[in-house]
Amino acid sequence: MITLLFLVMFVPRVLSSSTQVAAIFPQDPSQLIGSSLTATCSVSAELGVHASALYWTLNGKRLPSNTYSVLGPTALSVTLVHLNGSRQQSGDNLVCHNSGGHVLAGSCLYVGMPPEKPVNLTCWSRNAKDLSCKWSPGGQGETFIRTKYTLKYKLKWYGREKDCEDYSMGQPYTCYIPRDLALFTPYEIWVEATNQLGSATSDVITLDVLDVLTTDPPADVHVSRVGDLEDQLSVRWGTSSALKDVLFQTKYQIRYRLEDRTDWKVVDDVGNQTSCRLAGLRSGTVYFVQVRCNPVGIYGSRKPGIWSDWSNPTAASTPHSERLLSGTCDPKSSEQNSTLRRELKQFFGWVRKHAYGCSGMSIKLYDQWRVWLQKSHKTRNQVDSTRR
Repeated sequence: MITLLFLVMFVPRVLSSSTQVAAIFPQDPSQLIGSSLTATCSVSAELGVHASALYWTLNGKRLPSNTYSVLGPTALSVTLVHLNGSRQQSGDNLVCHNSGGHVLAGSCLYVGMPPEKPVNLTCWSRNAKDLSCKWSPGGQGETFIRTKYTLKYKLKWYGREKDCEDYSMGQPYTCYIPRDLALFTPYEIWVEATNQLGSATSDVITLDVLDVLTTDPPADVHVSRVGDLEDQLSVRWGTSSALKDVLFQTKYQIRYRLEDRTDWKVVDDVGNQTSCRLAGLRSGTVYFVQVRCNPVGIYGSRKPGIWSDWSNPTAASTPHSERLLSGTCDPKSSEQNSTLRRELKQFFGWVRKHAYGCSGMSIKLYDQWRVWLQKSHKTRNQVDSTRR
C-alpha cells in the first residue's frame, strides 16, 4: 500500500518536469556592451496559451510591450537595444511569463567586454621554496561578466606547462605556488584571462626564484630613549628566520615620522646592523618608527633581493628639554649654553659632510670632530698672525 501511494505521488511530478512547456532562444547569450539582442519565447501548443498573453522581465522588471513582436500563436520575441553591462557577473535574468505571472522559461544574459591583456605581473619568494605572483587586469579592469584568470608557468628550456592552483591568498589577482620549484633555472610565467567574449594573455616574464627572494619584516622592533638626550632615540630589532636555509646577508632601512604628521623620513644606509640611533629629533615629541629588510648577496643570485614590508609602527617619545622647563638668571650659564648650542650646530653640520646613516653617530665620531675643530682653530690663528 505504501509503495503504491509513493508511485501515485511520484509519477505525475516526473511527467510535469520532463515536459518542456516553453523555451527561450538564444539560451544564455553573450553580448558586447552597446549591442542589441532579439530573444524569442516559444511555448508548447498543448499549453493553450496565445503568444499575445505572454510578457518579458529583465532582472525582475517588466519590459515595455512596444519591444515585443508576436511571431505566431506560440512565439513572442523581445528586442533589447544599446545593452548595458550586466548588473552581476553571473549574468542578468531574462524571463518569459504567462499572463498570470508564472515563469515559463528563463535565460541568463551576459553583457560585457572581452578581457584586456593582464599587466604588472610580479612574483616573489619568501623561502626559496615557494613563489607568489600578483597582476592587474588590463584596461579599466571591469568586464561586467565573470572573467577567469589563470597563472601559468614552466621551466624556460624544458618541462611542461603548469597551472597555479592556489588563489586563496586573500587578495584578488594573486596566486601561490607552494612547492616543487627548481633553483638556478629560469621560469617563464604569464597570465591568461578568459570569459564568454574572448581571451587575452599577459607578457611573459622570466625569472629565477633566487632572484626574487624577500622575507618577513624585522621582528621585535624596540624604540627607546638614550638616557636624557632630548634629541635622540635608539632603535633595535631582530633578524628574520624565514631564510635561515639560504646563504645571504641582509640590509635594513628605517623610516620615522612625527605623531601628527603623515610624511616619513627614511634612513637608507643602516647597512646590515640590527640597531641604530636616530639623532637630531625634536625634544618632548612622540615618533613612530618602522624597519624593513632586504636579503642581498644571496648565494647563486646575480640580483639583489626584494624589500620586505615595513614592520608594524613602534612609538616612543624623546625627553623634554631641561632648558625649556626651567629658566635661569645666571649670565655665565646663558653664555655657556649659547657656546654649547653653537658647537653642537657645528658638530651636526660636520656630521652631515663626513658621516652617513646611523653608523656614524658615535663617541668616536665626536672625538674626530673635536680633532678637526682644533685643527681648524689652529689654522685660523696661523692665518690671522700672518696677516698681522
